[in-house]
Amino acid sequence: MNIDWAALGQVFGVSLAVTVAIVGLFTLGIVGTSRPARGAGSVAVARTAGGYVCYALCAAAVAFGIHLIAF
Repeated sequence: MNIDWAALGQVFGVSLAVTVAIVGLFTLGIVGTSRPARGAGSVAVARTAGGYVCYALCAAAVAFGIHLIAF
């Protein structure tokens, strides 16, 4: 049995980076949507919209992972 350690290390590195990125996006989504947008302030509305965009990107990443596994 011959293990390609370079390829294994590359898979580990990419998996770690993608995991940190998805957790970071989800955290930004929580922060963006944790406070309700009061009034018509553009900053509050942009923060809430950005939170929903972060959630959508997380969902897209999960859907892509399921697509890679299933097909």
